[in-house]
Amino acid sequence: MGGSCDNIILVGPMGVGKSTIGRLLAQSTGRIFKDTDHVIEERCGADIPWIFDIEGEAGFRERETSVLTDLVAEEGLVLATGGGIVIREQNREILRNQANVVYLTASIEQLVKRTRRDRKRPLLQVDDPRAKIVELIQTRHPLYSEVAGVQISTDNKSPKAVVEMIKSKLARGEHRG
Repeated sequence: MGGSCDNIILVGPMGVGKSTIGRLLAQSTGRIFKDTDHVIEERCGADIPWIFDIEGEAGFRERETSVLTDLVAEEGLVLATGGGIVIREQNREILRNQANVVYLTASIEQLVKRTRRDRKRPLLQVDDPRAKIVELIQTRHPLYSEVAGVQISTDNKSPKAVVEMIKSKLARGEHRG
C-alpha cells in the first residue's frame, strides 16, 4: 500500500467545490490543504490556461501525474485534484492505492451555474459549456467511482455540511483502504 493513509483526496468534476470544501476540511481536521492545479501553476510559474495553450492537454496531464505522485507521498494533507485527473490510468492507479478518496458530485445544473463565469477552465471555453459538462460527466463518472471509496453529493448542501458528511463517513470507515 503506497501513500499515507491519513491524506484525504477529493475527486470530482470542475465546479463541484473541491477547493472550497478541501480548505474547510483541512482546517477542521488539522491537515494541510493542497490543490494539484495550484501546485502545477506554482511549479510552472504559469496558469493552467497558458499551460494548456503551450503544451496542450497532454503536457498538462503529464505535469498533473508528476504532482500527484509527489503529493500522495506527503502526509497530513487534504488534496483537491483537477477534474480530469482520473483520465490517465496511471493517476487512477495512484488514487486506487489511497485509502481516503472522496468523490464529490453535483447535478449538471449546479455545475453549469458554478462554472458559468469562470474563464480559467480551458475545457469549458466552447459554444455550449453545458453540453461539454454533460459529456465530461458521462466519460468521467465511472472513473471517479472506480477510484473513490466514498461518494457525496454537494447539491443543496453548504460546504460545511459536506465537510461534516465526509468526516463522519471516513470515521465510520465507509471506504476502502
